[in-house]
Amino acid sequence: MAAKAISSFNAFLMLCLITFWGSSFVVVKITLLEGFTPISIATFRFLLASAMFLAALLLNRRVNRNYALRVENKDLPKLLLLALTGVTFFFTIQYTGIQMASASTAAILVCLLSPILITIFSARMLKEHLARRQVLGIGIAAAGTLTVIAGSSLSLESNTSFFAGTLILLSTPLLWATYTVIGKKVMEKYSPFLVSAYVNILGGLCLIPFATAENSISRITTMSLQVWSAILYLAFTCSLLGYSIWLHVANQVKAAVVSSFMFAEPLITVMFATRFAGETVTLFTAAGGFLIFIGVYLVSRKQTVLNRSRAVQGSSSG
Repeated sequence: MAAKAISSFNAFLMLCLITFWGSSFVVVKITLLEGFTPISIATFRFLLASAMFLAALLLNRRVNRNYALRVENKDLPKLLLLALTGVTFFFTIQYTGIQMASASTAAILVCLLSPILITIFSARMLKEHLARRQVLGIGIAAAGTLTVIAGSSLSLESNTSFFAGTLILLSTPLLWATYTVIGKKVMEKYSPFLVSAYVNILGGLCLIPFATAENSISRITTMSLQVWSAILYLAFTCSLLGYSIWLHVANQVKAAVVSSFMFAEPLITVMFATRFAGETVTLFTAAGGFLIFIGVYLVSRKQTVLNRSRAVQGSSSG
């Protein structure tokens, strides 16, 4: 089906999606304040999401008997690598960064730096050409990143945790770029939903040893209704439903139009963080985020890799 302009309904769906994903950073922050660890939140979220994806796969198979559920054994190591970089390590580090720094900083670094690194990785690994405009955009985004780091370093004496959290968050775009480039190749062979399901299931299973080591699995029996609601929100709204919306809209409209909505995701996070998590955004963070935004715009004007890659999981950040 040929791509067409976005309809009012699809625009509404995309607004819902960036609200889901943008607010997820704040939902995690609030759950962390309840005393839960980054590993426990990630484990509970993706075990629940795994069950949902498995149920969806079985439903697809029941509706369509020709729907393939198996992958070749030689591709299992690639799927495991995708699970580790896109779920297990990615969300453990992201949630740790949110705990130590802020939801707003996490959203800016994760959402806006990922497209930049994806472009660089694609140029090196997939031999994709970088236009002069894209090189300029990468430079501006790098300047924005340094501005965010500079802002956090100024508060080093009063808040060492914030500075360390900012540095930790810098690894998440690197993980996502690795995940994206590898996932792009895997999706040439299997359907995006099947890959996404395997990634969620394997990623959730790989989190269990870490959760067991810190003895957080036992907390499942003492979780409050508020925490259960947060986990359900992350698993259903941000993982399963978010992926479904993204794939539905991406299959109907131009990639550039869909991807442009994602630029607003950090803004959604900042709005929720200041309202519900009591966060304040420094001038350095705002200025750095703006520079990164300009850089991403220059890099992504003709880039479609991001649109294809985020369909692997349905969420790079939320």
